[in-house]
Amino acid sequence: MESPERFSNLPDYAFPRLRSLLDAHAPGGDVLHMTIGEPKHPFPPFVTDILAAEAQGFASYPPNDGTPELQQAIAGWIARRYGVEVAPEAQVLPLNGTREGLYNVAMALLPEEKRGKRPAVLIPNPFYQVYMIAAISVGAEPVFVPATAETGHLPDYTALEPALLDRVSAAYICSPANPQGAVAGRDYWQALIALAEKHDFLVFADECYSEIYRDAAPLGALTVAREMGADPERVVLFNSLSKRSNLPGLRSGFAAGGPKSLTAMKRLRAYAGAPPPLPLQKVATAVWADEDHVTANRALYQEKYAIADGIFGGVPGYEGPEAGFFLWLPVEDGEAAALRAWRETGVRVLPGAYLARDVNGENPGTTYIRVALVAPKEEMARGLTRLRDCLYG
Repeated sequence: MESPERFSNLPDYAFPRLRSLLDAHAPGGDVLHMTIGEPKHPFPPFVTDILAAEAQGFASYPPNDGTPELQQAIAGWIARRYGVEVAPEAQVLPLNGTREGLYNVAMALLPEEKRGKRPAVLIPNPFYQVYMIAAISVGAEPVFVPATAETGHLPDYTALEPALLDRVSAAYICSPANPQGAVAGRDYWQALIALAEKHDFLVFADECYSEIYRDAAPLGALTVAREMGADPERVVLFNSLSKRSNLPGLRSGFAAGGPKSLTAMKRLRAYAGAPPPLPLQKVATAVWADEDHVTANRALYQEKYAIADGIFGGVPGYEGPEAGFFLWLPVEDGEAAALRAWRETGVRVLPGAYLARDVNGENPGTTYIRVALVAPKEEMARGLTRLRDCLYG
């Protein structure tokens, strides 16, 4: 039996590619992992108490659309954080991690045709890989739009040809951006939402890094859409507890948007989804309602920004991230730099090209490496110093 052609030309995922690149070689020092964005800061201490108290909930099927308490907690957070009131039951869907939602939103909402033609889905390049798979799965054309230093590390969708924009069914946008840490400001959101209104496509706003920032809290897509009076169905927002609360293993996120969009997503989940277990929903309810641990977590990352700036401040082309917890470091060749760092220092970093796709023979990640700032401060500083001395000394 033949495999489906739509997935036949996919490259290996970033981390298997990294293992193929590095694992045949011995590390040049104590191994330090700085590749994956898995937070290592403490999660809220009350989590384990709630989990223990609610363990009996594992004996029951969880509610498909989330508990009313969790829906309310998320809606309350959206109101406090973005100044936007959403109806908890009609406009919020708790997710089993945002990757589920970022994939299934395409399955639930995107049409098979647009104006009699194959739809297109806009994707920043580099990008979180689920965007591409979602587009391919619904038969759309994934259109990779460079997010480079020249464009402020955000994709300039407004520069695309009108004929292409008329075929667009959705645009993914990540702000703060993974991997570059760039933040969409009010002008950017206004231009993108106006473009979506003009050409009638959806905006899928991946804001999972929104609570880790250097100075000002990043503006959200829902905030600007509400200010503009845009169609309430125009934007679907995604966020999670993975980065905000250092709970990647909880697999708790949400989608929020217009009631028609959320109804369609819920309908699909009833057939093919996997809602988080009830005890985990109880934990998430409490975590979304607490901001003290988020403030403390953010302060730790702000200290790490200062450490990184001190170590790399003299490196030509270095830009400290506005938000998020990755460094996007300029190098001559990302694969060569990652291999050299591993063989000479034992530090594992990710070649930027593994997070992007070639378009017309060019890959916007080729001359970068991505470095995660998730390790404890002393370990992180040691790894960054090794990288600087190895690659820029």
